[in-house]
Amino acid sequence: MGATATDTPEAVFEEHRGLLLGLAYRLLGSMWDAEDAVQEAYLRWTRTDRAQVREPRAFLVTVVSRLALDQLRSARVTREAYVGPWLPEPVDTAAVGPLDTAELRDTLSFATLHLMERPTPPERAVFVLREAFELPYDAIAAIVGATAANCRQLHHRAAKRLADGRGADAGAVPAAGRFQPSGEEHSRLLTRFMNAARDGDLAALTELLSEDVTAWNDGGGKVRAALRPIVGRDAVTAFVLGLAARYPFEHLRIGEANGQPALRVSLEGREQVTLLDVRDGRIRAIFAVLNPDKLTRLAP
Repeated sequence: MGATATDTPEAVFEEHRGLLLGLAYRLLGSMWDAEDAVQEAYLRWTRTDRAQVREPRAFLVTVVSRLALDQLRSARVTREAYVGPWLPEPVDTAAVGPLDTAELRDTLSFATLHLMERPTPPERAVFVLREAFELPYDAIAAIVGATAANCRQLHHRAAKRLADGRGADAGAVPAAGRFQPSGEEHSRLLTRFMNAARDGDLAALTELLSEDVTAWNDGGGKVRAALRPIVGRDAVTAFVLGLAARYPFEHLRIGEANGQPALRVSLEGREQVTLLDVRDGRIRAIFAVLNPDKLTRLAP
């Protein structure tokens, strides 16, 4: 149901809160920062003359996008000084609005969010607004302060950077969702990965991994974690099996984060969330988030 002239500012804003959080999170990769942007947008909304706003949704999307874009520019400097690899903050799927389209699902996936650190902030903003929220280029241009033609170029460059990161053929600009496996396939592979790691099964683990697999570990300097990405099937296999042999995994279970299956592990009293990038039936990337500051938004 759309907003009416008699709705309170709070009621109108709450109608769009999920969408706005989803937008800000896709732009920033951090629910902490997304919530800050949405809260600031709410304060601005309550101070706005609503009689001058024809479309509250468009107005709020514009405000949140600009706030997130400003945050993203400053966040890039902070992330360059981060201890070890920086990974997005995993979130409960229900916290970031609907996932009605393949594009909304793909831009929420952990692998895509990780790759979206490659484009520049304007490229990322244009890509998210166009792919996930299907805004026309003239509307995006008004948000980011560029021409519609320039926004088309920014979108193309962002898509190309993501395609390069996914190992697509040179010049290919893939549609969102093309690389996403079915939920059943993803869950099956994650279960096999969990069992192989827990049982120390070298052959099973090797079979699951692509030759160019990369393991990323985000401890943020708060807990022990590999400070560089681990690249290649042999290196990743040795790393995973070494961890499994050294540390007893407690309460190993499969849950969900970012619209996909996720492995939840208690390791010596610390929580860890592991997500996979699955392509062509094999694991292309392993993302392990250990930084406790990034796990506060997930349900226990």
